[in-house]
Amino acid sequence: MPDRREIGHAEARRLVAVIADRLEADGAGAAIAVVDPHGELVAFLRTDGCGLASINIAIHKAFTAAREGVESSVLGERSRTEGFPLTNFGDPRYVGWGGGVPIIVEGEVIGAIGVSGLPEAADVELARWAAASLLAAG
Repeated sequence: MPDRREIGHAEARRLVAVIADRLEADGAGAAIAVVDPHGELVAFLRTDGCGLASINIAIHKAFTAAREGVESSVLGERSRTEGFPLTNFGDPRYVGWGGGVPIIVEGEVIGAIGVSGLPEAADVELARWAAASLLAAG
C-alpha cells in the first residue's frame, strides 16, 4: 500500500496559531478545527469570545470538507440544488455551512480546516486563507 500524506500535528498547530493570531488582531472569537483526511480531529482551539455551539460546528465543517474533498459550502449547495438531505451520508457530522476547507496536496486530501463563530463569509475566508498559507509554506 502506498504511503499517504496526512497533515501532521505540527502543521495543524501552525494552522490553528495563524488563524488565532488573526482573530486576536481583529478582536474576534471563533472555533478552529484541523482534521486528518478521514475527518478526525488533529488540532482544535476555541478562542475567547467564541460561542459554545461553534465548537462542534467547526469540527463538523472540517470533517465534511475532509471526507468529501470539497468545501463544506459546496456540499451544502449541492444538497439544496440536487434535493438530497445531508443525512444521506449516514453520519450526522455532515454540515453544509461554509467554513470547512479541504487541504489538497498533489491531488490528495491531506486534511481540512473548519472555522466557525464569525459570519459565514468570514469563516470561509479565514479557512481558505489558512489553507493557502500552509500550501505556500510548502
